[in-house]
Amino acid sequence: MWARLRDIGSELPGDVRVVVVRGEGRAFSAGLDLAGLAGGGLPGGSLAVFADRPDAEAHIADFQAGFTWLRRPDLISVAVVQGHAIGAGFQLALACDLRVVADDAKFTIAETSLGLVPDLTGTKRLVELVGYAHALDICVTGRRVGAAEAVRIGLANRLVPREALDEEAATLVDALLAPPRDAVVETKALLAGAGARTAAEQEAAERAAQVRRLRDLAGLDE
Repeated sequence: MWARLRDIGSELPGDVRVVVVRGEGRAFSAGLDLAGLAGGGLPGGSLAVFADRPDAEAHIADFQAGFTWLRRPDLISVAVVQGHAIGAGFQLALACDLRVVADDAKFTIAETSLGLVPDLTGTKRLVELVGYAHALDICVTGRRVGAAEAVRIGLANRLVPREALDEEAATLVDALLAPPRDAVVETKALLAGAGARTAAEQEAAERAAQVRRLRDLAGLDE
């Protein structure tokens, strides 16, 4: 599935503006199939064989590629979460720009409890969203974070009853598609880079972006 997610990202037409990630059935994603893993669900077969491979990190990088494209600057990704989002499933929701959750949503990082670490691009994003202390608590204890808490700590953007989840997701997508695409791309870039910039650097980035938008609206760059 991770490989297919990577391929979807590379095959996505350039005119796509919003991507919605949604799991079928009772849960968003139950994460890694531990039974399959024990039976040789990794490249090369067993855990021991995979861990001893000189290219093990390269294979993990391949897995991560199924997640990283969801943060591309030219689109907005939305995770629509119902039921459980566990481990890799939680990190898939984290890879998206926004999260709409049903009232039965439950987020769990299970990797640390299994002697592993979350390695599918979720650690940085989790800290960015909820802060270091909340992130450490969630990862090390492996506890379930319910929908109400997810909204309260900044993990989720919108919370609705399960039966209203599709309608809320559609409403959000319509709102995301309403502004001109280039203005959305520039705004996303400003917000995404704000944490790494000083105030003065951010102000300069805003000025440069605004001039680009003004020139575009005036038809000066055609």
